[in-house]
Amino acid sequence: MDAKDEVMRGLTDLEDYLYWDAYRRAAQDRAADFAARVPGLSEGQRADIEWWYVEEQIRASRTIADHVTDQIAMMEARHTERYTRLRRKACVALTLLAGVVLILCVSLVLATMD
Repeated sequence: MDAKDEVMRGLTDLEDYLYWDAYRRAAQDRAADFAARVPGLSEGQRADIEWWYVEEQIRASRTIADHVTDQIAMMEARHTERYTRLRRKACVALTLLAGVVLILCVSLVLATMD
């Protein structure tokens, strides 16, 4: 891996981290807003609600991300299989076409020799 690839990988990692951190902070803000509207909660209860909500959001996000990843992998496998079949059919067709052209050429050469 050269320096450019390492830099690009580092930037991608940084971007992923910043996106994830922004998502987590937004979940914390939503949880804090919700807990602030519930009357009679102690600070400990508010903290527990906020913690639970953020953890639940992270768990749900990971589940969705895993599902999307599985779907993408399944679609890639399907497309790879289709491409392989198409390439095989194209090779067979080209081979047959080359054979027909060869036969025609040989026939023409033989016909002109007579």
